[in-house]
Order: sequence, then C-alpha cells, then structure tokens
Amino acid sequence: MTLFAPPAPIIAETTEGKGFPVRRLFCIGRNYAAHAREMGKDPTREAPFFFTKWAETVVPSGTTIAYPPETANFHYEAELVVAIGKGGRNIVESDALSHVYGYATGLDMTRRDVQLEARDKGRPWDTGKNVEQSSPLGIIHPVSETGELKTGRISLTVNGDIKQDADLADLIWSVDEVIAYVSRFYRLEPGDLIYTGTPAGVGAVVTGDEIVISVEGLTPCTIKVGPKADV
Repeated sequence: MTLFAPPAPIIAETTEGKGFPVRRLFCIGRNYAAHAREMGKDPTREAPFFFTKWAETVVPSGTTIAYPPETANFHYEAELVVAIGKGGRNIVESDALSHVYGYATGLDMTRRDVQLEARDKGRPWDTGKNVEQSSPLGIIHPVSETGELKTGRISLTVNGDIKQDADLADLIWSVDEVIAYVSRFYRLEPGDLIYTGTPAGVGAVVTGDEIVISVEGLTPCTIKVGPKADV
C-alpha cells in the first residue's frame, strides 16, 4: 500500500514577517443588510449563519486564480477577515477581541449559479463556495497595528471600476459578536480565519479581470482571473 504525505499547511503572510498557518475558514453569510436584500432575503438580527471552507482554498494576493469548472457565473465577494490567535470555546463577547491576532482583506469567490441552485433545493452550499483558490487573502496586520476595526471603508474594484463600497459599521453582526457565536459551535483555535461577510454589489467576473479588495487601514489584496481550470 502506498502512503501519501499530508499536504504542507497554508501559511499566510503577516506584516510582522512571520507566517500564519491557516487552520480552518468560517464564513459568515448575509452580514450586510444591503447584500441580504440583493440576494432576496430580509436582513434581521436573528442568529447569524455561517459555512466552512478548506484551508487550501486560501491563496495570497498577487495570485492568478483559475476560473473554476461547472459554473458560468463566478462572483466576487469582498470581506474583512479576522485571524484568530488565541483559542477558546463559548467565548463571551466582552472577551472576544482578545482572541484576535489580526485582520486582513479577503475575497470569497463563489460559483453563484451552483450556490443558488443548492439554496433553492435546500441543499448545502459546498460546491458553490468551497472551491479551489476561492479564498484570496491579503497580508494579515496584527491587531497591535490596527486596533479594533469597527468602522472604515471596505471596497472592491474590477478593472478599476468600483463594484462594492460600504463601511464596516454596516455589519449586522460585529466582529466580537461573530467570534462569540461561532465559538458556541466549534472551539476556535489559532490559525482559524473568519470571513465576516460581504457588502452589496456582488457580481460576475470573466477571464482577464483584475480584482482589488481594500479595507481602510489594511493592505489591499489583488487577484487576477485566469483561464478555466482544466486539471
């Protein structure tokens, strides 16, 4: 029997010059009211929901990502990403931010047609969301550099044209609330990333497009869309 070595861990870049080994991704759904409405849902303060993605979906800024198979509607979603530096379960909101190592710009690329078909049939979103190279991540800034990010512009451009433009203050569920909620279901561990949701203005890209995600106070993340994946 042939034994295969496990893949090397995904190491995200930080401004401190040391690597951040990525463990898991938790992605918060419909966390901006305007985006919830554009997806045909009414925003509420009911409990948030989230889905997970593999660590290997993370790629660094500057990557040319393949246009994935089995979709004709590949969408961008700009996000503020929270990097967890201290583990815990049932974290209380008042202590949640002490578990944050830092923040980064990020992107949740989505097979939108596949996701919506699954949603309408009451099925999981995995094939729409958990896609190779679908979680581009900018450089992680330690919280000691940024402070707590409660406000600040979040935006996305495609080929220089602004497509998403909002403020972190528009989050329905704040960073501390999201950390506390997710930790009720899973013990958060160092290396976990929380993608906090996307503003309104999501849309499709095509091969050759350049996407730039910006969050005030953080290093932008730039991604290009390459040809359709064939291997």
